[in-house]
Amino acid sequence: METVHFSFHRLSPLATVPHYQTPHAAGMDLHAAISSPLVIESGDICLVPCGFAMAIPDGFEAQVRPRSGLSTKHGISMPNAPGTIDSDYRGEVKIPLINLGREPFTVEGGMRIAQMVICPIVRAEIQEVETLEETVRGSGGFGSTGS
Repeated sequence: METVHFSFHRLSPLATVPHYQTPHAAGMDLHAAISSPLVIESGDICLVPCGFAMAIPDGFEAQVRPRSGLSTKHGISMPNAPGTIDSDYRGEVKIPLINLGREPFTVEGGMRIAQMVICPIVRAEIQEVETLEETVRGSGGFGSTGS
């Protein structure tokens, strides 16, 4: 397992340094850096600050994903999941949360609201062609390979 180092810059005293909860966890938890509770009504989207900025090394991205416990217990997810933080972004990390549940949900300060996975990036070089090679699937769309 490769270790990647990146710089963490605290923008708020409420920020929590991202960290892994277990030795084999793929994602680091991200915490809400808010001073008062934030209620997300059913169907609403809120942008929740994490109180820090970071510098990810070139060749990597941070993928931000919903927490499975919040989604299964409360219907809290991310409308853009997974979100990508590029290596050249230097602004505050903020998490868009959506309440897909039936009840209002309260985000408390310091609450774990998402997880962040650091992933290598492969750059693609696009080549325009006149035709594509044939495959068994062909141009079959959604559900074309079975249920």
